[in-house]
Amino acid sequence: MRITILSLFPEMFSPLETSIIGRARESGKVKIEIINFRDYTIDKHRRVDDIPFGGSTGMVLSAQPIVDCIEAIDPSHEAHRIFLTPAAQILKQSRVMELSKKEWIILLCGHYEGVDQRAIDLCIDEVLSIGGYVLTGGELPAMVLTDAVVRQVEGVISADSLINESHTNGLLEHPQYTRPREFRGLEVPAVLLSGNHAEIETWKNKKSLEITEKYGTN
Repeated sequence: MRITILSLFPEMFSPLETSIIGRARESGKVKIEIINFRDYTIDKHRRVDDIPFGGSTGMVLSAQPIVDCIEAIDPSHEAHRIFLTPAAQILKQSRVMELSKKEWIILLCGHYEGVDQRAIDLCIDEVLSIGGYVLTGGELPAMVLTDAVVRQVEGVISADSLINESHTNGLLEHPQYTRPREFRGLEVPAVLLSGNHAEIETWKNKKSLEITEKYGTN
């Protein structure tokens, strides 16, 4: 799988070089590249933004450097192109699993007050949000989406570990415990120590239902 991230701040993506994602890159299971679309501006001062029409505050990223960048790296439109913005459908686990089957994804990170809509209309296939809040830019959402998608790629994580995760089957995951059996007066539920697999599964399902009812999955 290949993921290309377009950002004005490539230095923000060092976390993708570590842990599980870093190992997936080293093993060749996924290729992640960061491209600064400022390199594609035709402005002699290397500007990539301007004041918005209509009198709004802040600055808006111009269409030209974004469109030229995307057309240069993906001239035949082979990649699935995503723009990350709070003004979009919220990313769900079901969509993450679908995206993990794509051969190539391009992620566009907005910044400032947003992106000229013409860049979206001309080059983007899908807009996604990671939640109902606003961040300073699309870099953190791009890392969230990348992390969520890459861990679903075959061989990155054990398939058994993905089966009963939160949101995978419409439920939130049950509580987890490890050693010691007692910690500061709190003990591991006895059923988990019983060795009775049927009772353990019943307990896990019950707790998943309780947590899902309490917090929901939206």
